[in-house]
Amino acid sequence: MNLLSSLVLLGSLALTLGCSGPDPGATNIARNGEASQDSDYHGDNLGCAKKAIDGVKNVNYFKGFCAHNNGRRDPWWKVDLKKTYTISHVVITNRMDCCPQRLLGAEIRVGNSPDNNNPVCGTVNNAVDATLNFCCNGMEGQFISVVIPGRSEWLSLCEVEVYGELVTEDYKTCW
Repeated sequence: MNLLSSLVLLGSLALTLGCSGPDPGATNIARNGEASQDSDYHGDNLGCAKKAIDGVKNVNYFKGFCAHNNGRRDPWWKVDLKKTYTISHVVITNRMDCCPQRLLGAEIRVGNSPDNNNPVCGTVNNAVDATLNFCCNGMEGQFISVVIPGRSEWLSLCEVEVYGELVTEDYKTCW
């Protein structure tokens, strides 16, 4: 193996190992946010947006702890964190009682635009595991959204956790 291949392999391994998840004891800042989505499944309260930030990671929609939309084109779900944060991780708990593959291709977006047109932190490429971890490497934003672009789909999320630090402005006085 030549030096360049070794460095690329080592760099890929470091990136993979560097995305193990939030630190133990880290605070899920999504819990204090305000969730919304493009629609509620059949207009009922069972799948309302706030269910995805209630702190319950039950993967069965019918137990009443998952958000679920009404199957629209380019569906979205988002949480407004109310302030700007430097985001380290977003962890999604996918629905597993049925159809986890619906989340394939979903983009996790982080930014300050409320219209879901923010930079992409990660894309769901695997729906086999219930827990999906995305490292956002310090992206800044007030809004975290999950968007399935380019198709009509049901969007269901059983939990969305967001980890990061509040962005503070250092104000300096000129004398």
